[in-house]
Amino acid sequence: MHIADGILPVAWCSAAHAVTYPLIYWSGRKAQPDEIVKMGLLASALFAVSLVHIPVAGTAIHVGLLGLAGILLGVRSLVVVSSALLLQALLFQHGGLLALGVNALNMSAGALLAGLLWRVRLGNAAVRGFVAGFAGVAVPAGLVGVEFALAGYGKGFLALAGLYSGVAVLEGVITSVTVGFLARTKPAALESAFMGENGSDRSA
Repeated sequence: MHIADGILPVAWCSAAHAVTYPLIYWSGRKAQPDEIVKMGLLASALFAVSLVHIPVAGTAIHVGLLGLAGILLGVRSLVVVSSALLLQALLFQHGGLLALGVNALNMSAGALLAGLLWRVRLGNAAVRGFVAGFAGVAVPAGLVGVEFALAGYGKGFLALAGLYSGVAVLEGVITSVTVGFLARTKPAALESAFMGENGSDRSA
C-alpha cells in the first residue's frame, strides 16, 4: 500500500505533509514512559513485517499490524506508523519521502479506526481483534484505491485494493490471536489510553 514518489500530484503530497506533521506532534505529546516502550516495540514490529512480501498477481503484499498498533497505542500509533514508514522509505525505498505524508495519513487512518472499533466492546476480545485487524488494512487499501482513481489512473487500482481483502482477513486473524493471548496473559497491555492525554479514558 506504499505510494511511491511521482505517482500522486505534488500539491496533494505537499498538503498531506502539512497535515501529517502537526498530527504527529499532537499524537506524541505527553507520552508516558510505559507508552514510549510500547511505541518502540510496535515501530520495530511494523518495520520488520513490512519486509515479508507475499507475491500476488504480479505485485507484492504484506501484513502491516496496523490494527494491533491502533489497539495497543490509540493515537500514539500515528507516531509509530510514520516512523516505520520513514525508515522503510530511507532504507528500502518502500514508498517515498515526497509521498510519506500521504502514506502516513492512509495507514494511520486504518490504525486509528481499528483502535476505535476495538473500544466499541461489541463481542469478545477475539472478535473485536479480528474486526480491528481487518479494518487496519481495508481502510488504507480503500484510500489508496480512491486516491489513484482521483489522480486519473482509472478504476484498475480499486481492483488492486481489492486484493488486500485477503490480507485484511489474514491481519484480522493475526490481530485476533494476539489480543486473545494478551487478554489471557497480560491484560494490562490492552489498557492503553486512546486519546493519549492526561485524564483521558485508559480503559480497554
